Amino acid sequence: MKEKIKILTIFLGCFLFRLLPFRAPNVEPLMASIMPISRKYGAFFSFLFGFLSIFIYDFVTHFGSWTLTVGITYGFVGIAAYFYFNKFKASVLNFAVFAFFATIIFDLITGVMIAPLFGENLLTALVLQIPFTLLHLAGNVGFALTLSPLLNKWLVSERLFSFKKNASFVSVVNI
Repeated sequence: MKEKIKILTIFLGCFLFRLLPFRAPNVEPLMASIMPISRKYGAFFSFLFGFLSIFIYDFVTHFGSWTLTVGITYGFVGIAAYFYFNKFKASVLNFAVFAFFATIIFDLITGVMIAPLFGENLLTALVLQIPFTLLHLAGNVGFALTLSPLLNKWLVSERLFSFKKNASFVSVVNI
C-alpha cells in the first residue's frame, strides 16, 4: 500500500506542477521523477509512468496530434533510465548526466524529427528548438540534481511520510 501511495504522490505532484500557470514550458519534474521510479519499479512500469503522465495531462488540458509521440518518447526515456541505472550508480552526478543526454535526445525526437509531419523544415525546426532545449535542459538537470536524489531515497525507504519535531526539513519516518 505504501508503494502505491508513493507512486500516486509522485504522479500527482508531476501532474499538478504541470498545471501551474505561467511556468516556463517543459520545466517540470517528470524526468527527475522517472529516473528513480525506473530504478525501483523497472522498465515496463517506468514506460507506463512516462507515457501516462503525458497522456493524462494532455487528455485533461489539450489532447493533440503530438500527444502519442511525446508520450511514447517519454515512455522510452523511462526504459532508457532503467538500463542506465542498472549499469551506473544512482548518484547526483549520474542523475544529471542522464537528464542532460535524455533531454537532448527527447527534444531531437519530439521537436525536430517530427517537424516534417507538421510541414516544417528540419533545419528550421532544429534552429527554433535550440532556445527551448536550453530551457528544457536547465529544468531537467536542475530537478535531477535536487529532486531525483530525494525521490530515490524515499522510494527505496520502507517509510512513508512524517514530520520530525524540531527538524529543519521534512524527513521520512516509519508509519
